Amino acid sequence: MMDNIKDGLEEARGLVEAIASLEPEIQTQLAPSLGQLVESLRKRYATLQSIKEALGQLSMDMKYIVFDLESTRKERDEYKALWENR
Repeated sequence: MMDNIKDGLEEARGLVEAIASLEPEIQTQLAPSLGQLVESLRKRYATLQSIKEALGQLSMDMKYIVFDLESTRKERDEYKALWENR
């Protein structure tokens, strides 16, 4: 999906260049819609970047949780063995 947004930004740049070559009256008519399109694509790209970062952090957090869980289980088993062998 990220590639689609990047592609959209590239296409929008091409559209901006194409509109710049048109007559000023047509440019004036198309400028607001084009501005909205470009801003929307930028916001989507920023949102996807934030999601990507959040997923990376979540992945790291999950690794720590799994490590902690495994350590806790190991400690529990060691204490249980000590208790049973006293």
